[in-house]
Amino acid sequence: MSIPQSGGGPIERYEQMAEYLADGCKPKDDWRIGTEHEKFGYCADTLKPLPYDGPRSIKAILEGLRDGFGWAPVLEGDNIIGLEKDGANVSLEPGGQLELSGAPLQTIHETCDEVNVHLREVQTVADKIGARFIGLGAAPEWTHDQMPMMPKGRYKLMTDYMDRVGTHGKQMMYRTCTVQVNLDFASEADMVQKLRVAIALQPVATALFANSPFFEGKPNGHKSWRSRIWRDLDADRTGMTPFVFEDGFGFERWVEYALDVPMYFVYRDGKYIDALGQSFRDFLKGELPALPGEKPTLSDWADHLTTLFPEARIKKFIEMRGADGGPWRRLCALPAFWVGLTYDQGALDAATDLIKDWDADTRQCLRIAASEQGLQGQVNGLHLHDLAREAVAIADTGLKARARPGAGGMIPDETHFLNALKETVESGKTPADELLGHYHSDWAGDLKQIYREYSY
Repeated sequence: MSIPQSGGGPIERYEQMAEYLADGCKPKDDWRIGTEHEKFGYCADTLKPLPYDGPRSIKAILEGLRDGFGWAPVLEGDNIIGLEKDGANVSLEPGGQLELSGAPLQTIHETCDEVNVHLREVQTVADKIGARFIGLGAAPEWTHDQMPMMPKGRYKLMTDYMDRVGTHGKQMMYRTCTVQVNLDFASEADMVQKLRVAIALQPVATALFANSPFFEGKPNGHKSWRSRIWRDLDADRTGMTPFVFEDGFGFERWVEYALDVPMYFVYRDGKYIDALGQSFRDFLKGELPALPGEKPTLSDWADHLTTLFPEARIKKFIEMRGADGGPWRRLCALPAFWVGLTYDQGALDAATDLIKDWDADTRQCLRIAASEQGLQGQVNGLHLHDLAREAVAIADTGLKARARPGAGGMIPDETHFLNALKETVESGKTPADELLGHYHSDWAGDLKQIYREYSY
């Protein structure tokens, strides 16, 4: 989850909020790729989650990265809660999930190099303290009571609020991991086309990356339990945003949506002030109960935008949010998938053509089917396996058209980063299917084998 944002000074005109989003528009030559991924840390001997503090802990991991690899610490009070270096940052999810938010980079080659360096650094520090990390969409065994809480004021507020607005919020916060990619747009029209493709095809990404078939020690009946969790978390701020497909959608309509999402907090002087359930519209009028008489800044607006959790969202870029965390080699496949679909106009038009006849009910039903059945899901004659095959083929064509070479020109383009997805499409088996196959055969129902075979 996000660290406090730097958005700007006082909001003096209503239009500034849409202008803030529009400031993200940039020419194609300036488009970048920002990849984020989360992973669970655990004690190598006990297989229990890492606490925040102590000799074998999340804090020790952060300090090891700081001292051994030149990362600058990010503090909240006296606690180290993140790291920064070269445009990237390492941050903590509520239950100690370690997240890399990568720097904005030009190619997936660079993105994958960044991921590889980060994971090797983490592995080096973890080995020294007897810790390990694993990439899954949901914690396979741990209960809520076993999870630590990271010392971040934002998370304490959110934890207290989650049970008021849904049934799965704390599961999301403490026991899920994702991989995401942030992408740019050239104009409002370009944003609209990309966001519509992103929302509509997010179930395909969910199916391709489904990797959370276990929860609390047993199969949970879903290929992506992480996706299932998001369906009953907080209806005000999650979902498939059907208004994105309405005529006239643009930055101003996103502002109206965001203003109707209840607030979590206001960040002031290094502290999170409780504004749970309060209205940003009231804030604009100086009538926020949490800060009576005070009006918001663009930094407050930027913070508020980070508390919206639809399947894809816009800030000054588009964030793809529908995939489970996973194995090392699949972390670069997600940016390859979305860059291929959206950074070449021919591919983007082909993806738009693929989804153009789907209505809101179809999109929502595909989301549910992807969570429950992965590539085996189908809705109204649409088979997720077929859609995945077509989407991956479009992405492949888009990456070929981009023709961004790597390895000093030895690799002509970025298409090889799709190999893991091509294998999934060919076999029809997602990572979740692979895990379930092990569980019911060579693991003989012993879920602890997952740590031995799937940790980084």
